[in-house]
Amino acid sequence: MDVYDLDPVAGTPAAGAQTGASLANNSKSAAGTPAARPRGEPARYDTLEGRVVLVTGAGRGLGAAICETLAAEGAHVAALDIDESAAASVAERCNTGPGRARAFKLDVGDEAQVREALRQVASAFGRLDAVVNNAGIDVTVGIRELSSADWERVIRTNLTGPFLMAKHCLEYLAPGGHIVNIASTAARRAWPNASVYHASKWGLLGLSHALHAELRGGGVKVTALIAGGMRTPFLLDRFPDIDVGLLQDPMNVARTLRFVLTQPPETVIPELMVLPMKETSWP
Repeated sequence: MDVYDLDPVAGTPAAGAQTGASLANNSKSAAGTPAARPRGEPARYDTLEGRVVLVTGAGRGLGAAICETLAAEGAHVAALDIDESAAASVAERCNTGPGRARAFKLDVGDEAQVREALRQVASAFGRLDAVVNNAGIDVTVGIRELSSADWERVIRTNLTGPFLMAKHCLEYLAPGGHIVNIASTAARRAWPNASVYHASKWGLLGLSHALHAELRGGGVKVTALIAGGMRTPFLLDRFPDIDVGLLQDPMNVARTLRFVLTQPPETVIPELMVLPMKETSWP
């Protein structure tokens, strides 16, 4: 499995890492595999076949579900995660379907790495149709216990990362390109011991709507997808006693993302909420 390893300081390929050209040469045979469309050609809106989608936080949970769902529809997926082995496993599973997938190691809060990752993805696949900002972390403690370092770390991942991706992906997005930011019910409600998570997700929702207003005139779509609680490691690892019956399958959210990405050029969905029927953080 090919994995890009970006130098954490300079953002250049580390020793032994493949270049975009070599990755492209090692891709699947064209037989039975949808080719990515030329960069200047708008993608068909009603199918994901041949479209190139970049997903951050792709190594597990919702990110993995998104990658697998899109690849099964014939999309070519760039799976980015700070955990390169997790991203590689997801890419390997995606490659059993009609689409191609490649794994890239990335810290979304590092601007140099973001710029280099985008360059490598565009080089490897020949175009970029959509970016899904899914990477996210949380620190669940009260404000008195929350360190400034943890505050910076969460904001860097959950808010600065999507900002950097949105800012720099515009250089590569094909006509009719799409940016999807994965938000949370934490962007609409508040509960104790989650101040930094709420701040990051409320900020992400505001960023999404601001980008929608700014970029729609140029044909770039921006969507905030608000996901309710899911049966993913993000919750299950931190709250082992949680009632899983109150949570939803992340594949449900991934299928909703597919719907968002297949709207006609004349239509954009700026915000969409997907909740479990028994969501406890929403009435």
